[in-house]
Amino acid sequence: MQRRNGIPFLLYSYLVTELLAPFFASFLILYGVFFLVRLIPLLEVVLDLGINLPDFIRLFSYIFPHMLLYVIPMASMAGVIIGFTRLTNEREILALKACGISLRQMLPPVIIVSTFIASLTGYFSVRLIPAGEIAMHQLMFQLAKEKIDKGIKEKKFTEALGDLVVYVNDIDEREYWNGVYVSDMRGREQPIIIMAKRGRMKADISTMSVTIILENGTLHNTKGRDSQIIHFQRYQIYIPLKPPTRIDGDDVTTLSRGSMSQKQLLAAAQKYGIDTPAGITYLTEYHHRLALPVGCLILSLLGLPLGLQAGPGRKAVGIPLGLGFFVLYYIIFTVFRVMAEDMVIPLLAGMWLPNIIFIIMTGIIFWRVEQERPIFPERLTFWLEVALNVLVLNPLKKFFSLHKLLNKSQSQSQTQLQSQINNDKQQKKESDWPGMFVHADAQRRVFHLPGCEQYHCKECTIQFKSTFVAYEAGFEPCPYCEEQVDK
Repeated sequence: MQRRNGIPFLLYSYLVTELLAPFFASFLILYGVFFLVRLIPLLEVVLDLGINLPDFIRLFSYIFPHMLLYVIPMASMAGVIIGFTRLTNEREILALKACGISLRQMLPPVIIVSTFIASLTGYFSVRLIPAGEIAMHQLMFQLAKEKIDKGIKEKKFTEALGDLVVYVNDIDEREYWNGVYVSDMRGREQPIIIMAKRGRMKADISTMSVTIILENGTLHNTKGRDSQIIHFQRYQIYIPLKPPTRIDGDDVTTLSRGSMSQKQLLAAAQKYGIDTPAGITYLTEYHHRLALPVGCLILSLLGLPLGLQAGPGRKAVGIPLGLGFFVLYYIIFTVFRVMAEDMVIPLLAGMWLPNIIFIIMTGIIFWRVEQERPIFPERLTFWLEVALNVLVLNPLKKFFSLHKLLNKSQSQSQTQLQSQINNDKQQKKESDWPGMFVHADAQRRVFHLPGCEQYHCKECTIQFKSTFVAYEAGFEPCPYCEEQVDK
């Protein structure tokens, strides 16, 4: 094996290759799932604001880093599990152990890949996600303003501003309005009419608002029988923008903690006080961005012993176990974060204790797998199986058994009902005209009942005891007799 300064590069490069291939495959699959989940609420914003394709791509690129904060750790852990599951099923791990290579010697390439992916996650968490939220804030404001600008046209009334109706006679090259008419119905039963010679619109991204500035005009205010006319040189109408900018419950037009840099979070915590609820909120966001990449590293390392649970003749339980540990980690992390924000436990303990718990858990599981022991002790495995059967499997079995029983009972009821209907029809046919014969035409295969004009026709050479027997012989009633049979 090729070595440089005691480092087996051939082994490491081979293991890295085996890990990266399933990582990228898992990344594409998971990102596709997250993309579809995020796309549905995003379409509402696209349709309401009339976003074109380039702006849609920009908008989605700003959401991209936030999704990767959860996709990358999951894909990293899945990549390690799948990679070592394949090596175990192909008996390559067994061959490496036979050559004297232990699990600890296989650990460095996993650490290298996991550290690189965790660093990438940290970069997204600390830099790209805040920058993406700020850029989204600016883009949504720009799109909302463009929607208003497109709605205001010469010699047309526009209602793009809600309760404000604006009419502009002429718009020059500098976007100044000439001959402006405004009807303001905000919070009023009768509108305020404003007419001005000139006007323009100014946008303020910091307050998410636009201001209409009117010059040389009059304001007409009517209240009941009283009216008021005010002449002005300059008049401003402040309009807060309220575009449809909530994506999957998140208001992307509000600068929140997620859009602040690390320095801004520390400054805000110092401003409100690090021991106050407001200050703790900013500090939890600060530590949240640092703790998640570390969690990504720990979960990736945990994937190694989980991937070794496969083998010839054994079920590949690594992926289900990995998914369970991944969900468990985020549940514990969320619970401890909420407790830290509520000041139930200290801040550092609330934000970093989940990682400490999983570091210890990963070390214990790795040691047990290295010693050729099962992941969980036998007693713990027994109680986990009991809990799984009692809480999950047995209720599911009862549910499906009950569902199957109901379907079977319903099917039997329908069969019995149909059989009863058929018997009633047969009895009805047999009970028609008791004691009288049915005459039938053998050539046309038609029978006639007593009272029919053709009952005594020359062609009717066959007699049946009842209509039921005639039906069984393949004869059909004539049109007149068919009505009598139906009755």
